[in-house]
Amino acid sequence: MANTITEVLPKLLAQGLMALRQNAVMPRLVNRSYSALAAQKGNVINVPIPSAIAADDVAPSVTLIANNDSAPTVAQVTLDFWKKASFHLSDSDMASADAGMIPMQASEAIKSLANAVDSYILGKHTGFYGAAGTAGTTPFNASLTVAGTARKLLNKQLAPMGNRYAVLDPDAETNLLLNTNILQADQSGDQAGIIEGSIGRKLGFDWFMDQNITTFTPGTGWVTGWALSTTSGAVGDTTLNLINATASGTILIGDLFTVAGGTQQYVVTANATASATVARTISFYPGLVSAAASGAITVVGTAYTVNLAFHRDAIAWASRPLGDIPAAGNMFSSAVDPISGIALRLEVSRQNKQTTFEYDILGGANVVRREYGVKILG
Repeated sequence: MANTITEVLPKLLAQGLMALRQNAVMPRLVNRSYSALAAQKGNVINVPIPSAIAADDVAPSVTLIANNDSAPTVAQVTLDFWKKASFHLSDSDMASADAGMIPMQASEAIKSLANAVDSYILGKHTGFYGAAGTAGTTPFNASLTVAGTARKLLNKQLAPMGNRYAVLDPDAETNLLLNTNILQADQSGDQAGIIEGSIGRKLGFDWFMDQNITTFTPGTGWVTGWALSTTSGAVGDTTLNLINATASGTILIGDLFTVAGGTQQYVVTANATASATVARTISFYPGLVSAAASGAITVVGTAYTVNLAFHRDAIAWASRPLGDIPAAGNMFSSAVDPISGIALRLEVSRQNKQTTFEYDILGGANVVRREYGVKILG
């Protein structure tokens, strides 16, 4: 007897979740605690961020003392990621699926969704301001210095010590893997490097390779000679007026710079357009750690590969399947992969004498703790 679509549906969905596990790295490493709050496309999830609390001396008194004020904030995660991938099955294809052989088209459709999720989360790097390494130079070439610098920056930015991850492109991972301190058992403490080609946990990070690591190109408006205009910046300011006599072009969210007299790194938080002879206001994070007088601005102006080192709470990812929409003859099946945290919905419809299977994913991500992430430039 021929198999019905109802019997094949759970098997295709289960095999789809397996494909997602193999191809989505970032969803497994970031904070997924807010997925239960996700619902419909466009919804906004408020992630609470506690404010710092100072420790006070104890001074017994008959008079009640005033409580310290706290000002917790929120970071918002918008469910703006909604992607689909579809394929078609003939009767013979469905029989093969029942035997455990998911069609090649189905596997490719699911992989494309997994890669899209991965790239989407990786793209949130524009919220990080800490950076180690040199733009345009693949890190870990016979040295672990860049890894140590990334760790140092996270420590200075008060990121928790546990649940730290590093995600590298294939070139950077190869350099790191071939380092003798990683490769040789007497240096690394295990044989995973030489036997499995696995870096594992080293220097306080769990290391992963991801082919979806992106390249970031800074805005075209950054040319040499940028300086503060006549208005200086005070400690805590998050905007500066800059000027350059020959500048023109874009200033982009994610651009990195330092101010003369200090090593603190800052990241641009709003796009702007450079214009010659006109002072341009740029917004950035964090606030100035020291007052800035009229002086030069040093910018990371070269395109670079964005490897990442971060604590899991740096980025929040939420994903839930959309509710079933009544449609004549259509069937729905949904499941959440406990490993990747991706919610996958499969809709089956009949049209034009064929059965259409369509997977879709709804989710959203955002950087919620900028201090908990660092770029490793490549």
